[in-house]
Amino acid sequence: MFTEAQIKHAHSKVKSGADFPAYIQEIISLGVTSYDVYVADGHSEYHGANEYEITTTAKYENLFVADSCDTISFKAGLKSHQQGQTDYNAFIAMSAKCGIEKMGGRYAENVL
Repeated sequence: MFTEAQIKHAHSKVKSGADFPAYIQEIISLGVTSYDVYVADGHSEYHGANEYEITTTAKYENLFVADSCDTISFKAGLKSHQQGQTDYNAFIAMSAKCGIEKMGGRYAENVL
């Protein structure tokens, strides 16, 4: 199974949103079947086969996450991030402002 060190190493290669697809492919190859990143403090939960799970510690001071979701602004910010125009910290700050509590992925081939 994957380790937190392996995930951190894979994530260290991400410099902008444009690098994100390669990161996802790498963590899938490690055995990650799903993950959630909590915007408020940056902690993450990574899941693998047979109920394997790793939870990371908070990465930063708590951010205020808006009570309502601004999907239009979020989609625009996400597109900008995916094009490499913002770094991770700017993306997370924008997500909190838009009311996004958590982000993640589920990989159909590994999820029931």
